[in-house]
Amino acid sequence: MEKNKNMCKNCRYFFVTYNQDFPWGCKAFGFKSKKYPYLEVYSNSGMKCALFNSNIVIRQSLKNKKGRFA
Repeated sequence: MEKNKNMCKNCRYFFVTYNQDFPWGCKAFGFKSKKYPYLEVYSNSGMKCALFNSNIVIRQSLKNKKGRFA
């Protein structure tokens, strides 16, 4: 699990909350937690996150597009 340290940061369902008690959340599973969501999923199920969906491809495709005023 160490090499997946930033797994949630690259997921499109990951979000940051304003609640200090539960700072991170997952839109796919619908929960907020004190730990990164993939750690919660791993600790409860013993498996990697099945709903991980990378947003890196989306970021790269947006970077290649020219804006409306470009």
